[in-house]
Amino acid sequence: MQFLRFILLLGLTAGPGAAHAQTLRFTGRVLDSATRQPIEYATVTVSPKLGAVTNAKGNFTLEAPSGTYTLTIGCISYGAKTLVAKPGSLGDILLSKKAVDLQAVTITAPRDLIQNKLDKLVYNAEKDVTTLGGVATDILKKVPMVSVDVDGNVQLMGNGNILFLINGQPSSIFGNNLADALQSIPASQIKSVEVITSPGAKYDAEGTAGIINIVLKDNKINGINGNLSLTGGSRLQNGSFNLNAKHGKLGLNAFFSGNAQLPSETHTTSTRDAFDSLGHLVGTLSQQGSSRFLRNGFESGLGAEWAIAKHDNLSGSLGFDDFGNHNNGSTNQYQTGVVPSLVLGSNHFRATSLDWNLRYKRTFDREDQELDVSLDGSEGWNTSAYATTQSLPSGDSTFAGTSGTSTGRDHETNLRVDYTQPLTQKVKLETGGRVQVRNITSNSPVYDLGNVYDTAQSSALSYKRRVYAGYASLSFPLTKYLDARAGLRYERTETDAVFSKSPGTSIPGYNTFTPSVLLAHDFPHDQQLKFGYTHRIERPDYRSLNPYVNATDPKNLVRGNPFLQPEIGNNFELTYSKSFTEGSVLNVAAFYRRNTHDIQPYIQYYDQFTLGDTTYTAVSVSTPMNVGSETNIGLNVYGSVPVTKKLNLRTNLSFFHRYIVAGTLDAAPITSINYRINLNATYQLTNTFVLEFFGNFNSSRNEIQGRYPSFTTYNIAARKQFRHKKASLAFTTTNPFNAYVNQATALSGQGFTLNSLRQVPFRSFGLNFTWKFGHLEFKKDKPDQQDTPTPPEE
Repeated sequence: MQFLRFILLLGLTAGPGAAHAQTLRFTGRVLDSATRQPIEYATVTVSPKLGAVTNAKGNFTLEAPSGTYTLTIGCISYGAKTLVAKPGSLGDILLSKKAVDLQAVTITAPRDLIQNKLDKLVYNAEKDVTTLGGVATDILKKVPMVSVDVDGNVQLMGNGNILFLINGQPSSIFGNNLADALQSIPASQIKSVEVITSPGAKYDAEGTAGIINIVLKDNKINGINGNLSLTGGSRLQNGSFNLNAKHGKLGLNAFFSGNAQLPSETHTTSTRDAFDSLGHLVGTLSQQGSSRFLRNGFESGLGAEWAIAKHDNLSGSLGFDDFGNHNNGSTNQYQTGVVPSLVLGSNHFRATSLDWNLRYKRTFDREDQELDVSLDGSEGWNTSAYATTQSLPSGDSTFAGTSGTSTGRDHETNLRVDYTQPLTQKVKLETGGRVQVRNITSNSPVYDLGNVYDTAQSSALSYKRRVYAGYASLSFPLTKYLDARAGLRYERTETDAVFSKSPGTSIPGYNTFTPSVLLAHDFPHDQQLKFGYTHRIERPDYRSLNPYVNATDPKNLVRGNPFLQPEIGNNFELTYSKSFTEGSVLNVAAFYRRNTHDIQPYIQYYDQFTLGDTTYTAVSVSTPMNVGSETNIGLNVYGSVPVTKKLNLRTNLSFFHRYIVAGTLDAAPITSINYRINLNATYQLTNTFVLEFFGNFNSSRNEIQGRYPSFTTYNIAARKQFRHKKASLAFTTTNPFNAYVNQATALSGQGFTLNSLRQVPFRSFGLNFTWKFGHLEFKKDKPDQQDTPTPPEE
C-alpha cells in the first residue's frame, strides 16, 4: 500500500506543475440547438494535431499554448460550426441538425474500440471482427482485465464474483447458469461491454470483483433501421434480428436472437488415491469416460422510449429468454477391491425468464440536475432432470441407479430512486436508494432404481431475501489539479430460508457499509491518472446455502453449506491512461485486492458417508466454505498501436500474485503467480476487406487445494463488406489446428490426491452474413409547445 500511495502522490504533485505552466485550456459544452440535449462524440478541432471528443454530457477539454485559434466543432448528422477564440471557457455551443433525408446508409460514430471513462472501461464490440458469429463469451475473452476459461466461467482481475447486468439491469437468467446465459447472447446483438472495477456508491455492493454490464444494440436516430445477422458453423449456429423505429418523441425497438451449439464429445480421465493417517496408500479410484453435450437458446425483447416533454422521459422494456443444455455420458469405474462398473448418466437443464423494466427520468434547466426512478422485475422458471445407472462393464446386470427432477421459480423486483443535485458549478451530490425483494422456491424429488421415492435425497426449499439500500456520493475538486468522488452506501440484507434437509435453519440479517473513493487528474495531451478504492461484498446464493446433497455421481458428492458468511472485498486500483496523436492508446492498471471470508469449494474424503439409508464408500464430498482470505496484487496493461495505416496491433497483459490463507481449514497457505497474455492483429487490406488474428493464453491458477489448468485459444477471421458497406460476409475459425483443449487438474487434501484430464472440443469454423438496412432521417425536431420556447441559435 505504501508503494501505491507513493506513485499516486508522485504523479499528482510532480507532473502537473510543469505541464500547466506551458499550456492553457479550452472548455465548453456542445448541445443540440433544438432540444438543448448534450451531443456525445462531437469533434472539436483546433489543428490537425489538436482535437478533442465530447463526452456523454457534451463537455470537452482541450489543451493549447497561449494564442488565438480557429476551432471547428462538428458531429455526424449536424452542421459544423467555426469559432475564433482564445483558450478559456466557451460556454454552450449549439449545433443544428441537417435538414436532409438519408436512405439506406450506415452511421458510424468516431468511437474507439476501447474507451476509458472516469468510472468504467468500455469495450465497443461493434468494432470487433473476430467475434462476428460468436456469442457474448467470445467478446468477453477480448475485454481488458477479463478472462474466460474453456467452460465459459468468467473472472475479472482473477476474481469470479462478478455482478452481471444487461442494459444496467439485473436478470434472473444470470442466476440460473451464467455460462449458458452468456452463450445464449449472440455477439451481433451486443453494442458494448462496460467493465466497472471501482464502482461508486450508486452501484449495488454485490460482486467483490466488480460489475460487467452488457449493453445491447439500440438506436436513437429518427427513421426505421435494423440489422440481420446469420451464422452457420461446425460447432455454433446463431442468428439475430434487430429493428429500430423512431419518429419525433417516440422510439421503439425489437429484437430476436437464437443460437445452438452442435453436439460435441468431451473425454475425461481421473485418478483419486486415498491414504490412511500414516500416509499409506489404501485405495485407488480410476474413472474414464466421455460425454456428449449440446446447448441452445433464444432471446427476445421489446423496448419503447417516449420524450413526454422537454424535461420528462419515459421508457420501458420487456424481454423473454429461454436456454438450456443436455448431456449424455458414460464412465468406466475401477476401484481397489471393488468389481468394475459402468456408470451411464444423462442431465437436462432448461431455464426461462421474463424481464421487464419501467423508467421515468426528469431533467431540469440546471445542468446535471436530474431525477431517475425505475421499477424492474424478473420472473424465472427452470427445470432440471438427471438419471444415473450403475451396471457391470458389459452393461448387463444393472444394480444401482437414481433419477430426479427439480423445478424452481425465481421472482425478483427492484425499485430504484436516484437524484443528482449540482451544489456549485464543480460540486455535485448524488443520492438515492433501492429496495430488492427476491423469492425462490424449488422442489427436487429423487427416485431409486425401482422408481421408489427416496426421502433421504429428495429436497425442497423456500428462499426469500430482501435488500434495503441507500447511498450518498459527492463529486468535487479536491485541489487545483485533483478531482474527487467519495461516497458511502448502506445495505441491509435479511434472509428467510426453509430447507427441507435442515429445518429450523436461521440465516441472520446483516448490515453492510460500502465506502468508495475515486481520485482523478487529467494531464495535458490526453493523459489521465486515477486512484480508486471500493468495499464490496459477495452474498452466498441459495444453491450454496442449501444443505441438500447431490448424489448424481455416487463417488463425488456435492452439498451446500447453510452457515456460509458473505465474502468481503477491499479493492485498491491505480490507473494511468494515455491517448497518442497517431492513434495509439495505453492503459495501465495496478491493483491490490483482498477478500476475507473467501468462498471456495472444499473437497473432503470419506471412507464411508451415510445419506439416509444409503452408505457411500470411498467418496469425496465438495462443499462451499469460507476458506479464510485471498490477496491479489497485480498489473494489467492494455495497448493499441497503429503500426502502419493498414496494420493495427492490440495487446492485453495481466500479471498478479495470489496469496491464500486457509484460516480454520486444515490446509497450508497457497502462493502463486498468475498471468494472461493476448494479442490482436488487424490488417485492413482494402477499405472493405479486413483480416484479423486473436491469440490468448491463460496460465494455470492455484486455489486452496491445488492447481487448475491453463489454456490457449486463437482465432482467425476475415470480413468483406459490399453493397456500400450495408452487407458483410465474414469467415471465422477457432483453434483450427487443435481439435481439443486439454485441461489437467491436480488437487489434494487430507487423505487424498486427485488428478484429472478433460479433453474439451474447441476447434470450429463459421461463416457469418450481416445486413444493415433502414431509412434514417436527420431533421430538426419540432419544439414542444408546452415548454419554454427554445432560444434562437447563436
